[in-house]
Amino acid sequence: MGEFEEKKINTEQTDVPKKRDYEKELIAIIKSGEPPQVIRKKLEDYHENDIASVWEELTKEERIKFYQLLGNETISEIFTYLEDDVSRYLEELGLENAADILESMDADDAVDILDEMEDEKSDRLIQLMDAESRHDINLIQSYEDDEIGSKMTTNFIVIRRGLTIPGAMKELVAQAADNDNISTLYVIDENESFCGAIDLKDLIIARKYTALEDVITTSYPYVYAKESIDECIEDLKDYSEDSIPVLDNDKKILGVITAQDIVEVVDEEMGEDYAKLAGLTAEEDLNEPLLESMKKRIPWLAVLLVLGMIVSAVVGVFEQVVSQLTIVVCFQSLILGMAGNAGTQSLAVTIRVLMDENLTGGQKLRLMFKEMRVGAVNGFLLGLLSLVFIGCYIALVKGRGFGFGFAVSACIGFSLTIAMLISSITGTVIPMFFHKVKIDPAVASGPLITTVNDLVAVVTYYGMTWLLLIHLLQLAE
Repeated sequence: MGEFEEKKINTEQTDVPKKRDYEKELIAIIKSGEPPQVIRKKLEDYHENDIASVWEELTKEERIKFYQLLGNETISEIFTYLEDDVSRYLEELGLENAADILESMDADDAVDILDEMEDEKSDRLIQLMDAESRHDINLIQSYEDDEIGSKMTTNFIVIRRGLTIPGAMKELVAQAADNDNISTLYVIDENESFCGAIDLKDLIIARKYTALEDVITTSYPYVYAKESIDECIEDLKDYSEDSIPVLDNDKKILGVITAQDIVEVVDEEMGEDYAKLAGLTAEEDLNEPLLESMKKRIPWLAVLLVLGMIVSAVVGVFEQVVSQLTIVVCFQSLILGMAGNAGTQSLAVTIRVLMDENLTGGQKLRLMFKEMRVGAVNGFLLGLLSLVFIGCYIALVKGRGFGFGFAVSACIGFSLTIAMLISSITGTVIPMFFHKVKIDPAVASGPLITTVNDLVAVVTYYGMTWLLLIHLLQLAE
């Protein structure tokens, strides 16, 4: 293949056509001034998520006009995709209309919106809903936030075992009007207990004389509503199913976890872990009030302040070491920083590994020894670099001579190796300890590990300085 042809292929692979700007198109349609029915007809060609993306740009008067124009079902779909506080848009509708909108939503989406509202207003809206919607919402709200039942939806198709293929199809059609989550049908026995699932494709291609039992997957995965999200999230991720049933303790199906729910749950879990790793008690967002942000940050900052004071007190213990060899202060931040970095890396690896609930004691021990080896080898290599460069720096730039320079740099290199080794151990052992005592290991946050490793590094560095430079080599100034 010639050079020209190769360049042509590379150009074709990277030259991606420009996508349509749906937001711009929607704004033009909405503000066009055309008759309402014409606008409605045009909006039907767009996905509700695209309409939701321009919703905030509309005036209150324009939104009120579209509440009437688009109807409850479409508005409920749009509200599902809104990232803003949906409750403020519900207030524009009035209580009865707002209740109708929530009724049209999947129960789990309605619960998410109701949880953002004040309890009194939320209760009033629930009372205005029909009995089925109230039941579904109360069911989901009855579970704790960390239980998988709080994330399920009641939008699913269920059929009874023993039906014929035509009978199952008839039941599917009857329920599809109220439940559009039809890719998988769930089967219950005469005791209302879950006994398997049917893929819609298998039902469609089955001959009418085929026994329903032949298309039922009896080993279909499921979770219990009371299971904690942390315990079952890995199992949910392992299955590439559109939805997985959620059962009560008697194996009766209460709802399903859809693929979208799983993505949201994983995203929430990652967000919570990120917040904890950053030393926050919960996630923050851009529009959060100052007081709320402060409340999430102050608890950990107070703990870290106490630990910081301990580190400072330990530095004070080595005041005589510093006064006798002041040059070592210049490299304190190097030791502390690298020790903190090593500990944080081990922390990140350990938390990721600990997400596997099936991890054995032997595997945890192997992880600890692996991190020890990584910390020791990295520390040794970086220690050698420090020995050479810092030794030359002290000798040539500071003019202290090569003997003195390499003695100090050797102490720094040795201290760096020891500090990184110990920090790697603490970055592994601390989250393992939290996991053992049933506390989220992400609580062993970056700031906490860094502060603990600061303490380790200070003791190591000044201890080695006193022992090697002052006591053995007697290099005190």
